[in-house]
Amino acid sequence: MAEKLAIEGGNPVRTTSMPLYNTLGEEERAAVNAVLDRGILSQFLGTWSPDFYGGPCVQALERAWEAHFGIAHAVSMNSATSALYAAVGAAGVSPGDEVIVSPYTMSASAAAALVYGGIPVFADIDPDTFCISPATIAARITSQTKAIIVVDIFGHPADFDGIMALAHEHGLVVIEDCAQAPGASYHDRPAGTLADIGVYSLNYHKTIHCGEGGVAVTDDPALAERLQLIRNHGEVVVKGKGVENLVNMVGFNYRMTEIEAAIAGEQLKKLPALVAKRQQNADYLRSCMAELAGIAQPLVQEGCTHGYYVYAMKFDSAKFGVPREEFVAAVCAEGIPLRQGYVEPLYLQPLYQQRIAFGAHGYPFTEARNMLDYSRGSCPVAERMYSTELLLGDFCHSALTVDDLDDISKSIRKVWKRYAR
Repeated sequence: MAEKLAIEGGNPVRTTSMPLYNTLGEEERAAVNAVLDRGILSQFLGTWSPDFYGGPCVQALERAWEAHFGIAHAVSMNSATSALYAAVGAAGVSPGDEVIVSPYTMSASAAAALVYGGIPVFADIDPDTFCISPATIAARITSQTKAIIVVDIFGHPADFDGIMALAHEHGLVVIEDCAQAPGASYHDRPAGTLADIGVYSLNYHKTIHCGEGGVAVTDDPALAERLQLIRNHGEVVVKGKGVENLVNMVGFNYRMTEIEAAIAGEQLKKLPALVAKRQQNADYLRSCMAELAGIAQPLVQEGCTHGYYVYAMKFDSAKFGVPREEFVAAVCAEGIPLRQGYVEPLYLQPLYQQRIAFGAHGYPFTEARNMLDYSRGSCPVAERMYSTELLLGDFCHSALTVDDLDDISKSIRKVWKRYAR
């Protein structure tokens, strides 16, 4: 007889909260104190001068990032959102240009196109990696397509060999949103370095962080220069710097502070160990739950490594006598914070349903030269993951012990045993 579930009045597996993820230590404290002792919290100037590139901590972080990831140019920003916006600008996206994006990601990945008047076109996701794929991208390419923003969602890289081949065939710029996958790899290449421009996040809940921050990377010196100009008031700088291509050179203030850079530099040193621990924890969970029919464990494609920003499983309702919502509620009652669905597909947001972004007349959707399909059903895999299949847990980070992992697997197994057919 199955053990009585907590949601039905039984004893929960766990009665204490999961440990919080905290990667900050004395190294970061010392780095911040050194900045405070120096007394300069930001050294950027929005003019063409030696300080156009920022202070010593900012520049040291960028050189360290280049060395760590084996990339020619790193450009720090005050957020990954800013880095995505700058990347779209650097790519030359103009009003009416179409940008193919994932519907199943944080909203900024798609909103980045809107900032420059681009039109987000949503490609469906692969049901195993949850990333957009060469096949789903190819189905969305038109004569108006300018760029592709590919998200390494949940920590797994997309199929970049196929995506880059497709992009080269059509003359498209590819931007890799690697916010959730630092430390992952694709055929021995670091995630984030697989496209024309890559973007990393240093937001507080990412694998490494400095509170808020981001880094854009590229091997193309021209793209790097454009990223730097957009970051720091490019319209003022282009004359003194001798820049002739003025497309999208209206700059912003996307600059990182010296304190953020100092913290990020120390965090970067910890990245390999933190990712290795996530992978170890994920492997342990997979071994504990591999035989649970109806709950598919995270897939790792051949030739890839996974960053495990979260542990993403799939729920097959045909194997159970209850809907996903009831299964999740039962696991949560056992003391394990299991989530479902991630985000609603972005095209179902009011922004896209009403086609209004800037101004009352609906710019930039008024610039669209093709019919826009933001209807329900246009990306059926993403909708299915959201509504019925996806299970998510913050189950891999380095603060979790084997006992914590055992509680996670024991709770899921307990509920599975009660409901599985």
